[in-house]
Amino acid sequence: MMKSRYLLLLTLPLLLPAMPAFAQQTVQQVEGRVKKLESEMRAVQRKVFPGGSKDYFEPEIQAPAAPVTAPGVPASNPLSDLSRRVDSLENQLTTMTGQLEENSFKVRQLEAALEKFKTDAEFRLTTLEGGAPPPAPGTAGVFPPPGAPGTTATTPSPTAAAPVATPLTPEQEYNAAYGLVTAKNYPAAEKALSAFIAKNPKHARASNAQYWLGRTYFAQNQPVQAARTLLENYQKRPEGERAPESLLWLGKSLMAFSPPSPAKACEAYTQLEESYGKKLSQSLRTQLVDARSAARCG
Repeated sequence: MMKSRYLLLLTLPLLLPAMPAFAQQTVQQVEGRVKKLESEMRAVQRKVFPGGSKDYFEPEIQAPAAPVTAPGVPASNPLSDLSRRVDSLENQLTTMTGQLEENSFKVRQLEAALEKFKTDAEFRLTTLEGGAPPPAPGTAGVFPPPGAPGTTATTPSPTAAAPVATPLTPEQEYNAAYGLVTAKNYPAAEKALSAFIAKNPKHARASNAQYWLGRTYFAQNQPVQAARTLLENYQKRPEGERAPESLLWLGKSLMAFSPPSPAKACEAYTQLEESYGKKLSQSLRTQLVDARSAARCG
């Protein structure tokens, strides 16, 4: 036992100088990693905000200045300094993340505004030229093709001169609006059809226009607005060309409510049968049977 204590006393002076050196080496390694992290943060800042003005963006990350210690106050240890630098890095990273999210939101707003402007411009150009835009690829069969009941196909003359900005006839306005429906450009179609109905409420195409306006709302997942539009079309124009279809899609819109309204939908289907039973085409009869089955009408 005495011999073991003697050996420990001889070895202890040799170990004591090595312990501060080991601690110093560990601190140097951690400090090197922090400096590397700061360098990478600067690179990220230059990538996210290239040439950013100091009026709008935070300056590049900097290591916190060494605190001034008053005489007689012991200096902070290296671990405390590193902790403060890591806290600074985390705070600045949080600030950068917030700025990036805010900028992304502004970019999305600008893209939405640009898309709306593009849609309006296309519709205005189409209206000035007096024609309807071609259907989008893959829309065949979704809506009746030009020439079907309720539509009028326009064929340009091979000898026609350059288009002149002359007032459009109501028929041309309807064809242009319906062309936007077949192209699935629903926001522009909604505006064009609404304008046609307001301008020509008693025109022969008014029943078609308001029916397709209701279908446009339905396609944009607005069943309440679609139901109101279709019901109004039937009430105002019971003899209109699209009055039967308006009742059919009124029922479908009621079934698309959240929650659905099957009782009201069945009332619309019953009204359709009572008002137009003998005049319904075979296609419309088949659709009515399917719709009544979906609503579980008695």
